[in-house]
Amino acid sequence: MPGKPPGTRPQGAQAPSPAAFLQAKAAWRWPEILFWISAFGLILLFPNRHLLLNEIAILGLFALSLDLILGYAGIVSLGHAAFFGVGAYAAGLLAKHGVSEPVTGLLLSGAAAGLVGFLASFMILRGTDLTRLMVTLGVALIFHELANRLDWITGGADGLLGVSVGPILGRFDFDFAGTAAYTYSLTATFLLFLLARRIVHSPFGLSLKALKDNRLRAATIGIAPNRRIVAIYTLAAIYAGMAGALLTQTTQFVSLEVLDFARSADALLVLVIGGSGYLYGGPIGAIAFKLMKDTLSAMTPAYWIFWMGFILVILVLIGRDRLMATLARPFAPLLRLLGARRP
Repeated sequence: MPGKPPGTRPQGAQAPSPAAFLQAKAAWRWPEILFWISAFGLILLFPNRHLLLNEIAILGLFALSLDLILGYAGIVSLGHAAFFGVGAYAAGLLAKHGVSEPVTGLLLSGAAAGLVGFLASFMILRGTDLTRLMVTLGVALIFHELANRLDWITGGADGLLGVSVGPILGRFDFDFAGTAAYTYSLTATFLLFLLARRIVHSPFGLSLKALKDNRLRAATIGIAPNRRIVAIYTLAAIYAGMAGALLTQTTQFVSLEVLDFARSADALLVLVIGGSGYLYGGPIGAIAFKLMKDTLSAMTPAYWIFWMGFILVILVLIGRDRLMATLARPFAPLLRLLGARRP
């Protein structure tokens, strides 16, 4: 008797309810659990690399914020560093003028970046993808020039001096090895990841995917596109601002570099490497990007940018999915075994 085509439901079986479908999508899987256990386990495994790991955690959160609008709403941004920089300067100014507790500064910096993102979101509601691209780039350039001109507030090209960050929650001091910094940044990234995961696996997240696929069709079935774009753009700005605040708090310094175009480009490259539209592209891409950059700059300090570009071109030509399938082929029996044991 011939078998049924893959994905065909048995005769008489009912389709799962929307609630059951979302619950199944939101269920944790063993690779996710293993990923976060490994991330926190690095605190003990590599005590001498906490400074690099802290940079990876911050870049992963920044790329995650971009993935919320690129991977789920289909909005390409070349100026996402604007929100990163607002959060970074907000955290620095708060610490300099008395609000030295990191968690409080982190929340306030995220709120400041979210306010800027909320106001900027109304400028991308109209126009094509190219128009939105130029608007996001223009916003970042404006904030970069403002930070440069208002040197009596931001420090200008010399950077903001006098940033003094107190102990985390009044108990845990930042150390020179970066242990407290990495633990703090990773914990913040993990908590914000949980919130993002909950949002994208909700009816709101499904409506964002509908907007990305076909905005006009989504509007005809009752989805309000403008409200959802404003909401997700504001949330992404909050995440980016918190990433910038983490950088300022863990380094106790902030300069114009946080608003550079290269900052936005790095986030896009991270998503090119890790993929977009499934949340883990940011953290995974940040790991690969930072390790490649650290390794190549150590091997060839004068030409590491060339080799980084060469690897990215090969990645695009071969295809990330095909390359990952080739690398995972030796572990296929183990993956099948673990998959078979899952209920």
